[in-house]
Amino acid sequence: MSKDMVPKRIFFTKGVGKHKERLTSFELALRDAGIAAQNLVRVSSIFPPQCKLISRAQGLPYLDPGEVVFAVVAENSTHEPHRLLAASIGVAIPADRNTYGYLSEHHSFGETEDAAGDYAEELAAEMLATTLNVEFDPDRSWDEKKEIYRISNKIVRTANVTQSAVGDKRGLWTTVIAAAIFIFD
Repeated sequence: MSKDMVPKRIFFTKGVGKHKERLTSFELALRDAGIAAQNLVRVSSIFPPQCKLISRAQGLPYLDPGEVVFAVVAENSTHEPHRLLAASIGVAIPADRNTYGYLSEHHSFGETEDAAGDYAEELAAEMLATTLNVEFDPDRSWDEKKEIYRISNKIVRTANVTQSAVGDKRGLWTTVIAAAIFIFD
């Protein structure tokens, strides 16, 4: 693969859609996220070296209708009334920008947006910590582990984007999506 295939920028986005058809609720979630006009190719979860995390507002103008776009995607759907669902992407970025980081995807039922986001963030941080030989106790709380990662000076930033929703009270399909979108320009 050439160096042209290493993304230079990445942005997070999220959305929710409701409809009587599951596929249409997914389409509406993509529209809400601003990425319905692209052909998404799901990839695994490496945050590329030297990649810059930008805002959704900065990232969307880079996308063209019909473009093939690589993305890490988390999604979840339900047609059960009042069921809480979430989709989340977590990221852990190393202090050494020449090293790769991690993205994680998580989807759940019955979990608050904050809990789902923290879990996705923790997953990404743990994956990165194991590659950087950062010692941590997996049974410690996320807050305790964050402090250990900060002290190690090897993980500079963790974050998440999470979309939660409650299943439509009339039983329409409700779909949530969270995504990390890669940009090569």
